[in-house]
Parts: sequence; structure tokens; C-alpha cells
Amino acid sequence: MFSALAAYFSDKINLTPQELELMETHCVSKVLKKKEFLLQEGEVCRFSAFVVSGCLRSYRLDDGGNEHTFKFVVKDWWITDNESYSNGTPAQYNIQALEESELVIVAKESFLLLLEQIPLLKPLVDRLQSNSYNASQQRIYKQISATPEERYLAFVEEYPDIFNRVPLHMVASYLGMSRETLTRVRSHFAKGK
Repeated sequence: MFSALAAYFSDKINLTPQELELMETHCVSKVLKKKEFLLQEGEVCRFSAFVVSGCLRSYRLDDGGNEHTFKFVVKDWWITDNESYSNGTPAQYNIQALEESELVIVAKESFLLLLEQIPLLKPLVDRLQSNSYNASQQRIYKQISATPEERYLAFVEEYPDIFNRVPLHMVASYLGMSRETLTRVRSHFAKGK
């Protein structure tokens, strides 16, 4: 599984064989079964995970027990609970596999060591974090300003094959609409408007 992570980094920066070997010594492969949790609310997140294959989601429960999906993560994406990871506080989100998923896990201590020992990683990580922050900001803006149809189209563009992999109620949760509204919007586009 590490070869997928090595390919991911090698596409973005030039790492020496020694740097790749160092990275491999600090990574752990993990397979999650469908519905298995990588992180549960209340645990402290001490890792970042690279998705080699599969699909996961990050979600939170409100006081009424309703699920609110924050994001879906698929092949070649990273997932963590940023607040818990950064602050060492209990996670407020759950991270769950929606299908069998292969991951490469990097513990926070190992990640900090790799950033120190592989200078090219820092600018790449900064760029990835900036891109993630910008995507989150755009998502918030779309959530408060876009119509259900616009949110649906943006979702389909970001996750083109997700409807074959994820239950409809989770997609509706991500989009901030009821399942019925999502069904109506999908039907509208299926009919070609």
C-alpha cells in the first residue's frame, strides 16, 4: 500500500530513494471493513490517513442524533480530524469506511519528524493544507448561497461516481437537504430539465 503513497508524493515532488525509504518506515498500512470506524467522536486524532482505495466519510451527530456529513474521501485523498489532530482535543467527528478501504496511516509524531527530515515535504503540505482550507471555504459559501440544484451540480463535479458508492441519505446530509429534495433535484437533471 505504501507504493500508492510513494507514487502520490513522487508525482508532486522529487524524493530520493532514501527519503522514500524513510517515509515508508514511518507509515502503517491499514484495511478497514465497510462500516468500520477509523476515528470515533471523543477519541483524540493522532494521525493523518492517505486513502489508497475505498471511500470514507467524516460526519458528526447533532444533539438530536441526526448525522451531518462533513466530507467524503476517496482514492488519493487525505483524511484526519483537523481540530483534534492540531489541538490534541477529543474529536467531534467520526470517520467511517463506507466500503472496504485501504489506508496508509502516518502518526502525528512521525509526520512532524518527516517534515523536519525531508525539506521538500513542508511546501507541499502547506499547499495541500491551503487547498483544503480553500475548498472548505468554497463549500461553506455554496452551502449558504447556492440553490439545491447548484449544490447538487457542484457535488457531482467533485464526486462524479459517488452515487454508486454512497447511500442517498448521506449525500443529502452532505448537501444540507432532505433526501426528498435530493431525489427531486436528481430527477430534474435526469429528465434534462
